[in-house]
Amino acid sequence: MRRDVRILLVGDEGVGKSTIVTSLIKESFVPHVQHVVPEVTISPEVTSENVTTYIVDSGAGPSDKHHLELEVRKAHVICVVYAIDDSNSFNRIPVYWLPYFRQLGINVPVILVGNKIDLRGGEVTNKSLEDEIRPIMAEFKEVETCVECSAKIPLNVSEVFYFAQKAVLHPTAPLYDSKKQALKPACIDALSRIFKLCDANKDGVLENAELNEFQRKCFDAPLQLQELEGIKDMVRECNPDGVRADGLTEAGFLLLHTIFIQKGRLETTWTVLRKFGYAEDLLLTEAFLYPKFDVPSDCSVELSPLGYQFFTDVFEVFDKDRDGALNKDELEDLFSTAPPNVPWRNQSFPGLDDGGAITLQAWLARWSMITLLDHKITLAYLAYLGYPEEPRTGALLVTRPRKHDRRRGKSTRNVFLCYVCGAAGSGKTSLLRSFAGEHFSDTYEPTGKVLSVVNSVDIHGSEKYLVLQEFGSKYEPEVLRNSKKTDLADVIVYVHDSSDTNSFSYISNLRQQYSLDHIPTLFVATKSDLDLAQQRHEVQPDVYCRRLNLQVPVAVSVKTGQIADVFHAICGVAMHPNSSIPGGADRSLSPAARLRTYIVLSALVGGLSAGLLVAYRTFLRPGTFAGQWGGWILGGRSQ
Repeated sequence: MRRDVRILLVGDEGVGKSTIVTSLIKESFVPHVQHVVPEVTISPEVTSENVTTYIVDSGAGPSDKHHLELEVRKAHVICVVYAIDDSNSFNRIPVYWLPYFRQLGINVPVILVGNKIDLRGGEVTNKSLEDEIRPIMAEFKEVETCVECSAKIPLNVSEVFYFAQKAVLHPTAPLYDSKKQALKPACIDALSRIFKLCDANKDGVLENAELNEFQRKCFDAPLQLQELEGIKDMVRECNPDGVRADGLTEAGFLLLHTIFIQKGRLETTWTVLRKFGYAEDLLLTEAFLYPKFDVPSDCSVELSPLGYQFFTDVFEVFDKDRDGALNKDELEDLFSTAPPNVPWRNQSFPGLDDGGAITLQAWLARWSMITLLDHKITLAYLAYLGYPEEPRTGALLVTRPRKHDRRRGKSTRNVFLCYVCGAAGSGKTSLLRSFAGEHFSDTYEPTGKVLSVVNSVDIHGSEKYLVLQEFGSKYEPEVLRNSKKTDLADVIVYVHDSSDTNSFSYISNLRQQYSLDHIPTLFVATKSDLDLAQQRHEVQPDVYCRRLNLQVPVAVSVKTGQIADVFHAICGVAMHPNSSIPGGADRSLSPAARLRTYIVLSALVGGLSAGLLVAYRTFLRPGTFAGQWGGWILGGRSQ
C-alpha cells in the first residue's frame, strides 16, 4: 500500500485554490493569501490512513504553465477547483482541464471541488448536483467524485482532502463501473475467490462463524449477532438469493461490497482485498505470493508438520465423496482459487486410482517434490489455496546443511533428491516410471526433457519421500558441470545396462569428466533378466565399485518387477551419506588425518628392501593390472 499521497489543486484564477489550502492549515478563513501557497506536508500521525500527505497549490496564469505541468506529472490525485458563482470556471473543466491532463498522458484520479457555496442562494439537493456532474463523469472515467465546500465559512474543507486521499488509497476505478453501476469483472473475480477461501466447509454459504472469521482476519474484530443479522437483512432486502440457510451466498457477498462502494465506503472493500494480497491492479502482489524465506546454499526445503497438515486438510475438504481420492471435478474445484496451470505439469507421480483420481499419498508426495525442487511455487500455492496462518513460511522448514549431515554420517531429511545418470538406452526412464507406478513398456523413446518422479519409501516404519530426476543426453552435461545444481543432489545413481558391453564405460567416463565424488553414490545394473555381458572396460563393475569403497551395483529388472530393493538402497545412501562417498573412509578424513595416514604409509614403504622397492615400482607400471592392484591396496580395502 502507498505510504504517501501527493494532492495537487488546479483551476482557473480566482476560484479559491490557495484559500482552501490556507483554511485547512489555519482552520479558519484568511481573507488575503499569496498567489500560490507553498507546498504543505502533513505527517502520517495526523491522517486516519497513516500516510504522509503533500498538498500542492498551483497558478493558472501564463507564467505558471511550466510549473503547473511539472506538478501535474508528479501528482497522485488532482483536485480541479471551480467557483460556484462562476459558471465559466465549471464549464472549462470538461473542455479544458480534463483534456489537458489526458494530453499530458496523465492517468490519476480527479476530484471536482465546488468552492464558495456560501455565495449560492437557495437550496441545492444532492440529486441536482449529481445531474450536473453525471455527464462529466460519464465522459471522463478518471473523475472519482465531486465535493462542494466553502473556504470562507469554512465548510467541508477537510472533506476535500479526505476524498482526495481516499481516491488514491481506495480508488473506485479498478472496482466499480460508475456508468453500469456494477462491479468490474476483475473485482468480481477477486471477491469471488476471497469468498471461496473463507467458505471453510465449501458449502457455498458463509455462516456466522465463517463471517466472523472473515471479519477477524480483515478488521481484527468480530461482529455481534445483531450486526451479522443486520448485514444479512440488508442483503436480503436487495436480493433474496443473497442469503441462504441463514448464511451469505457468493451473490450476497458480492452485493454487500457493491453496496459498500455505492455508499462511498471503498476503504472497506479495499481493506478486504489487501488483506488477501491484492494490489491496485487487482492482481496478487509478488511480496504476498513470495514472502522472504532465506535458504542457505547447502540446505534444502521441506514441508513442516504444519504444511503437511494444511495440504491434508485441503485434500479432505475437497474429497466430497469421501472415497480417499480427488477426482477431476474435485481437483478443479480445489484449484479454482489458483492459476489454471497445474503446478506439477510434466512430472510423473504414483497414487492414481483406476479412475485417474489422486490419492492422499500421491497428493502429499507431489507437494513434497515441488517444495524440494522450488519452494517458491509451494509458497505461492499456500497463498492461492488459503493457508490460514501468518507467517505462511511456517508451512516450510529448512533442513540441516548437507555438509553437517555428512560430518555426522546421518541425514535428518525426509525428502531426498537423486540424480539418475547413464547412457541412452540403459533403462533410466523405465526405472523412473516404475517408481511412479507405471507399467513397463518395451518401446524406447529418448528422453528429451528433464523427467522428475516422486514416491514414498518406507524405511523401518518411517516414511521418506524420494525424488528421482533424469536429464537425458541433451541436459545431462549441463547439469553435471554446474556445481550449484550438483550440490543440490543427496544421491547420484549411475545406471548401466548389464546386457550391453559398452554401457558401463559411459558412466565411468562421466566420473572422470565431472567432479562428482563428493556426492553419495550408488551404481545400478539394469536388465538383470537378460544375459550378463562382459563390459568393455579395464575392470568389471563390481571390482570398479569395490575400489571406490562402494557397494557393488544393485541388479534390477524393471520388466520382471525386481526393483523394490534399489529404492530402499537409494534412501539408505541418502540417510547415511558417508557410507557411499566414492573413496570411502579416506575421503571422510580431515586433511590432518589424511596427512598422518600418508606419513605412516611412507614409513612402511621406506622400510622395504631396495630390491623389493625396485620390483614394486616396476610392478606398478601404468596400464598394467598390477598398477590397478596397487591402487586397490592403497585404497585401503582387502579381499
